[in-house]
Amino acid sequence: MARSLIIIDLIGDCLRPLPLGVTDRVIAATNDLVALFRQRGLPVIWVRQEFAPDLSDALLEMRKHGIHASIAGTEGAAFDPRLAVDPGDPMIVKKRYSAFFRTGLDDLLANQGTDEIVLAGVNTHACIRTAAIDAYQRDLEVILATDCLASYDEEHARVSLAYMDGKIARVMSNSEIAG
Repeated sequence: MARSLIIIDLIGDCLRPLPLGVTDRVIAATNDLVALFRQRGLPVIWVRQEFAPDLSDALLEMRKHGIHASIAGTEGAAFDPRLAVDPGDPMIVKKRYSAFFRTGLDDLLANQGTDEIVLAGVNTHACIRTAAIDAYQRDLEVILATDCLASYDEEHARVSLAYMDGKIARVMSNSEIAG
């Protein structure tokens, strides 16, 4: 199986609402997984949301309520500087929850010959879940890297993982993924 790591929304505005200490744990675990993939010569893909300052390309709720988050050119739309991002890694900018919606991710994965993805990032109950479902609908095997996932809504995250585990995806720790 050709496996790719996809890291979603580990950016300022998505990390800020997380409980104290969670961000540090997720970043450290994600960097460990990135190192494992690089050591094995496997692709690492970074995905982040970003919106125009006038919100013209933002989610409906953001436009309706004037919510300015993940705005292009701000720290809120930038990957946390502690992440092991390599300038040669593919970068995808998304405008909706799913990393697949109107992005080049489908073509990128096809060109890499990827048939299995490992998802890391935030928020488990929203962007991770949507990307996992979209990947499953594309007949990709999906692994959710639990050490590298977080959500500001822990209950919805727990329910989402329970819903996906064994159906849409396999929920695995970094050590299980490395196995």
